[in-house]
Amino acid sequence: MKKTIKITPEGTRDYLFAECFAMDDVCGRIERIFLSHGYKRVMTPALEFYDVFSLPCSGITQEAMFKTTDNRGRLLAVRPDSTLPIARMVSSRLQNSTLPVRLYYNQPVYRNNPSLTGRSNELMQMGVELIGVKGIRADLEILTAAIDSVSSFATDFRIELGHAEVFDALSDELDIDPEYKERIRVSIEGKNYSALNNLLDRLMPCRAVSAIRSLPSLFGGEEVFDKAAQICSGTKAQSALEYLHTLYRNLAPLGLGDKLIIDLGLVQRNDYYTGMVFTCYINGIGDAVVTGGRYDELCAEFDAPMGAAGFAVNTGAVASWMLRDERASYQDRPEILVHALDGHEMEAISLVNSLISQGRKALFSVLPTEEETRAYARERGIAEVRIVG
Repeated sequence: MKKTIKITPEGTRDYLFAECFAMDDVCGRIERIFLSHGYKRVMTPALEFYDVFSLPCSGITQEAMFKTTDNRGRLLAVRPDSTLPIARMVSSRLQNSTLPVRLYYNQPVYRNNPSLTGRSNELMQMGVELIGVKGIRADLEILTAAIDSVSSFATDFRIELGHAEVFDALSDELDIDPEYKERIRVSIEGKNYSALNNLLDRLMPCRAVSAIRSLPSLFGGEEVFDKAAQICSGTKAQSALEYLHTLYRNLAPLGLGDKLIIDLGLVQRNDYYTGMVFTCYINGIGDAVVTGGRYDELCAEFDAPMGAAGFAVNTGAVASWMLRDERASYQDRPEILVHALDGHEMEAISLVNSLISQGRKALFSVLPTEEETRAYARERGIAEVRIVG
């Protein structure tokens, strides 16, 4: 027997029974939020040309992609991201649409994580893209849609809000190459103070170096803006801070309290973010369940320059979390099992349909004898067996 015939590839898994019920529940709740905000569903191919994801701004390394070729030898990639294909689609299939367009998706993405370290290669995601508009109204729309989505399945959560231009503006003042900048960014993202200090200590002391050194600690409520204003005053990051403060004040009527956090150390891996960025965490899941932000320059890569923003929800992680909730029940056990004596099968099927229409969980037994039906009911924990005929 082939060694791999009964297993799945590393980083992937089967979803069974209650897991699928939980996934359907999560996706259904989120979809209702998306529809209520006016988004329309789209789907992109699982296979795209490699060029779609090889853009300098994609932030996706070629090592992170699963690749293959078509029958003409052209290089393909298994979809590692949904935003890039949707930008491609808008610039071609939807180029004559009235702007803005509101799109949502529900599809997996695939990332090659050689070490895995608890992460999957197949990620179940739902997300939205608001394309063709810039400004604070669009950003507030994206943020409130994200908050509504998370609120549909969790109450104990926090939204961390930052701005890509803060780090970009400060790092642009340094005489460093892109590789060195990326090492600094990774240190900030991981809040690795030791690595960050080592990198910054090699640079000529200046206001930008001092400000970047402080970014990981600029985390909290509205008081963060006062501290950041002192550190970033006179730099190009100041206008980004002022805009972020305006966003924060506009969200105040939602009454989020300490669920809304400012994090100036929020520097996303994807290089296409240009404005506000955010992540959402819920109690019980270590990684972010929502990531998103503004990416005004991405569509220009597809010859259709326009503003855009969006976010993605890790529905797989949320579904697994909900299965651990004792208050949630995703059991598929029927209440009533209906067995038909020979010649009375259609009567039994009619009874099952009638019970279902009354809101009961009923199931037609396909086993040939009453004894087998009752044994099956005992094993499944089905409380009632009805005999027809």
